[in-house]
Amino acid sequence: MGRPSLSRRQLLAGIGGLGVAGSFAFAAGGTGADALASSASTRVRYWNLFSGGDGSNMIAMLDAFRKANPAIDVKDSTLQWGNPFYTKLAMAAAGNRAPELGVMHMGRVTGFSPGRLLDPWDVELLAKYGVRQEDFNPELWNRGVIDGKLYALPLDIHVQLCFYRKDVLKKADLLGDDGRMIPVTSTDEWFDVLKKAKQAQKKGLQTIGLWTNDQNFQWWFFLAFYTQLGGEWFDDARTEVLFDADKATQVLEFLRQHVTDGYVIPGAPTGEQFINGAPFTWEGNWSVPVFSGAKLDYGATPLPPVFGKQATHAESHAFVLPHQADRGGATNEAAHQLAAYVVQHALQWAAGGHIPAYTPTLSTPEYQKLTPQNEYVSAMDHQATEPKVWFAGSTGVLAQDLGPVVVSSTMGSAKPAAVAQTMKKRLAKLLVSKNPMDGRTAAQGGAVV
Repeated sequence: MGRPSLSRRQLLAGIGGLGVAGSFAFAAGGTGADALASSASTRVRYWNLFSGGDGSNMIAMLDAFRKANPAIDVKDSTLQWGNPFYTKLAMAAAGNRAPELGVMHMGRVTGFSPGRLLDPWDVELLAKYGVRQEDFNPELWNRGVIDGKLYALPLDIHVQLCFYRKDVLKKADLLGDDGRMIPVTSTDEWFDVLKKAKQAQKKGLQTIGLWTNDQNFQWWFFLAFYTQLGGEWFDDARTEVLFDADKATQVLEFLRQHVTDGYVIPGAPTGEQFINGAPFTWEGNWSVPVFSGAKLDYGATPLPPVFGKQATHAESHAFVLPHQADRGGATNEAAHQLAAYVVQHALQWAAGGHIPAYTPTLSTPEYQKLTPQNEYVSAMDHQATEPKVWFAGSTGVLAQDLGPVVVSSTMGSAKPAAVAQTMKKRLAKLLVSKNPMDGRTAAQGGAVV
């Protein structure tokens, strides 16, 4: 039996329940790709959220595809990052105005009503164009599988990293013979490293940039170290909260200690401080082009395994097929062909710091020569990801609910143990709440499907 579809009215009500009503005006507007006529035999409309350096790299890959496949006319549109993008994509799918191809963060797929707002990939068609399951990290591939069907084709993983200044660490005797930061395996070792780095750094700078008052970064850091401790979230049936408040408290106390020990200047511009000589900063891999462009002598490694287990926060950009009532035929095959091409030619994408999801790329001489990318590529094998629930994912409800309370602990306005209990209560509340885009429940007065 097929799943019920979402009406435009019900979708508006559901998205309103996610707190993105302010995006409706943006979502209602069309893009140039909707009206453009194609002179080629097949047209593929492709919506993405890539701007800046990522946007330039994506355009380069699309241009290469166009040159290799002149019979396919790719109409790409870049939309505003965050909830405005997801709002427009969801409404287009519900109103049968969706593009043939789109991009999403992997963590948002579960909540995006697979089977109603997203169509599944034809894995045999992907294989025809050279993309097979065995060419991907199993954990990453399976994150895109819902009810036994692939709904998200991974393009990359993007991770939080420990960037370090080699010039400063050399003065502090913190570089190994290989020219990389010495290994750290405990919290005591980590704070000893910070102590030595502080003694060698320039005065007036913080020792580490930690984004202490940013809810997204603090949530990502918490997620990484909670995963290092083996912390759980929910049972397999998603009916019980297994969140370990004691382990959460350890992580919160660890993050807070960076402030109390004076290694962080709250509110300081982390990237600017690092460029000016701060020994460390924890940033996303998207900062690689910035720091490389500044001609810094630096390295980047996954977040230190201070709790004994490798795990660094990771999300993934993934290709999706927004729902079309008449999906199929030449345009659908062209969408598969385009996605497969970009996934397999992601060396250009790696220039932005992202780790390509297509694992054969990682073993090429060209990728292995990339620095510092070749230093943190191991993050592919120890990803700390959000639980597979509808309220997770980039700019999702989970980060919006828990991020601010992590900040309150790190900044000192609330005690770690109390914050851990608050997090557990909020997780319990989220677990019993309904996905406003699931096609079965009412939200904010919307009718039941």
